[in-house]
Amino acid sequence: MCTAATYKTKDHYFGRNLDLEFSYKETVTVTPRNYEFNFRNVGSVKTHYALIGMSYVMNDYPLYYDATNEKGLSMAGLNFPGNAYYGEKKEGKDNVAPFEFIPYILCQCSTVEEAKEKLNNLNIANINFSDELPASPLHWIIADKDSSITVESVKDGLKVYDNPVGILTNNPTFDIHMFNLNNYMSMSIEPPKNNFSDKLNLTAYSRGMGALGLPGDLSSASRFVKATFTKMNSLSGDSENESISQFFHILDSVCQQRGCVHMGEDKYEITIYSSCVNTDKGIYYYKTYDNSQISAVDMYKENLDSNKLINYDLIKDGQILYQN
Repeated sequence: MCTAATYKTKDHYFGRNLDLEFSYKETVTVTPRNYEFNFRNVGSVKTHYALIGMSYVMNDYPLYYDATNEKGLSMAGLNFPGNAYYGEKKEGKDNVAPFEFIPYILCQCSTVEEAKEKLNNLNIANINFSDELPASPLHWIIADKDSSITVESVKDGLKVYDNPVGILTNNPTFDIHMFNLNNYMSMSIEPPKNNFSDKLNLTAYSRGMGALGLPGDLSSASRFVKATFTKMNSLSGDSENESISQFFHILDSVCQQRGCVHMGEDKYEITIYSSCVNTDKGIYYYKTYDNSQISAVDMYKENLDSNKLINYDLIKDGQILYQN
């Protein structure tokens, strides 16, 4: 499963945890402005906004898990099994395959409002990348520095929700996630008051008891609540180092450790990578399960007028600084 988040200090930040029991050969991928996207049913786009993000490149095509374009618009696709529904192609609609959705929007849109316009005529069709790579059941978060939305293709059609918390996990549907927050409205960063009974002398015996009852398990519903509480109450300085450090701490609050989620046989779900992109500067930061050191790729240090993909393998081995 996965968690995506937004965060704003002086600059705007976007990123996610990718939680799975296996890894493809993900790379940090820069797609320059003149790389030609040949969409299956809506023609080709030869010139577009440049993108940076994490992808699995197959047959010279970037299958983006998350990405940001040079205008600061960001997207991430998260697992949505049992709820995601991709129907047949529809006459008069822009029929986009699930694997094309991120580049289709980010190539052409600079803001959430422009993305909403594209979504008005969009149909996410049941089209596989190949026989070996069938369509993954996903829903998506789209964000700029001012707002976020969640997009879900379900049996009732394409649903677009305003996302005031800037957080997305997995099941259930986004409207239920938001309603579930009502169950935690008493959570607080402040020490609790005794509302139990004025006949009992009850006192807080530990720091942090204002958030007693905040979920700590690894289910997607609980991660949504925990990540939202952490993000909405998060404070940091506005320097780059302080901002990205705080962003990774937000993601760390819901990361998955090997051994805690058994997927059968000898497979365990883990947080394969965590990412944080400064959407104003086009710098993509990441760390991996075995390497907590933050690595970075700056899209503006590349030739963004090229027509060739630029890929950086992830630095996965742990790096320890010995001080003596």
